[in-house]
Amino acid sequence: MSLWDNLVEEALAKLESLKHLLPLRTIHLPNPNDQQQQKAIETETQTSSKSHNEEQGIHGCHVFNEIQPWDRCSVEVLVTEVMFHRLINFLPSTGEETLSRDKATENEEEAHLQQCKKLILFSGNDYLGLSSHPTIKRAAAKAAQEHGMGPRGSALVCGYTNYHRLLESSLADLQKKEDCLLCPSGFAANMALMVAIGSIASLLAVGSKPSEEEKIAIFSDARNHVSIIDGLYLAERQRSVEVFVYRHSDMSHLNALLLKCKLKRKVVVTDSLFSMDGDFAPMVELAKLRKKHQFLLVIDDAHGTLVCGENGGGVAEEFNCEGDVDICIGSLSKATGCVGGFIACSKSWKQLIQSRGRSFIFSTTMLVPIVAAAHAAVIVAKKETWRRREIWKRVRDFHALTGIPTTSHVISLIVGSEEKALQASRHLLTSGLYVTPVRPPAVPPNSCRLRVTLSAVHTMDDLKKLTTTLSQCINFRDIGIQISNKYAKL
Repeated sequence: MSLWDNLVEEALAKLESLKHLLPLRTIHLPNPNDQQQQKAIETETQTSSKSHNEEQGIHGCHVFNEIQPWDRCSVEVLVTEVMFHRLINFLPSTGEETLSRDKATENEEEAHLQQCKKLILFSGNDYLGLSSHPTIKRAAAKAAQEHGMGPRGSALVCGYTNYHRLLESSLADLQKKEDCLLCPSGFAANMALMVAIGSIASLLAVGSKPSEEEKIAIFSDARNHVSIIDGLYLAERQRSVEVFVYRHSDMSHLNALLLKCKLKRKVVVTDSLFSMDGDFAPMVELAKLRKKHQFLLVIDDAHGTLVCGENGGGVAEEFNCEGDVDICIGSLSKATGCVGGFIACSKSWKQLIQSRGRSFIFSTTMLVPIVAAAHAAVIVAKKETWRRREIWKRVRDFHALTGIPTTSHVISLIVGSEEKALQASRHLLTSGLYVTPVRPPAVPPNSCRLRVTLSAVHTMDDLKKLTTTLSQCINFRDIGIQISNKYAKL
């Protein structure tokens, strides 16, 4: 073995000793009933006017008033016996435990799938169940048939098309912002924005680099997403920003840091809905502090876009403070059911980010079929308002069934030790429920948890099965006390 082979093996052994090896979990996707899908579309078409469909700006836009059979594809998955064994024993995997479609005959693959175990997914981010919607699939297929994947290059070279512009406009309208910039992922969007913010000090410095007084102060919540944290690391490397971390959602601490800071240029960045804890940022209090200190307010609304707010405008709309948010980062990989990220902002900010945000500048732009699908998803989500109503019903149902205080569709059940989290996840898996345990280093020691995510297309029966099974391995009262104490501290 070479030197580097040995080093990698030693590093893997160290990770294994720390129980930090992360597995790939190979799942198989069930096929929806195409005949049922076509029948539902034909029925809907008969009751929809032609002008209504044309109004959507996409070909063949069909919307529905209730859950359809194909919606279940977003919360039902199949796993092989081999993968199921690895799942319940938490064994390392690089994803090789599957039958290659290139080598399998159709009969072999069918027989293979019949032997798979079906699991109900409670760990995904497809909050509205849009990933299998026929209108969205058709938008992607039509774009692919007409244009292939689209021009391959960065948006600044040849990758920006009328499809990208159409999606940006719809997202800007959704977020009530002047403009929007698409990015390859939500991670890339946060990285691009943090670096662009830092570049302002460098560009306006009197000397070759910013003086202490010319730097930008960025205040970041202690539990912000890692993409914000990594973006801040890069901005710090430019030596143009000072980063201050305030205690999670602690507005008194943030106010104290703002008062103590002598820098004139201030930015506050926070997740709007925290992905690991499921709690909302104190948006109203942040808006008040913004007026007091005149800072730039940036939120990462990855888990709130299309889910929160009457029109799906996100957490800022939910708390009636859209005008107080200067820049909103969002994800197309969650409630939109696609992949990608965006930054909703002013035209001036867009111009700056596309000129200085390196993770945007040096990345190939999103594929045209994905952009077409995301645009269709935004339209469908606006029209099928029942999906937002259903997901919030599920949140209330979970609370009614467990007594656990829940504020959002992301529910963090802190069980304590790593062994308890693994045992609970194993028990759920054997009952046909897919809930992954969250362990260090993702969370601090002795705060291991089950992260449950709800979807608009989960049924009451799904929830009853989940809560009944959960009650067999965790004490709801203990969970409720922990969550109540956490919110009291905030």
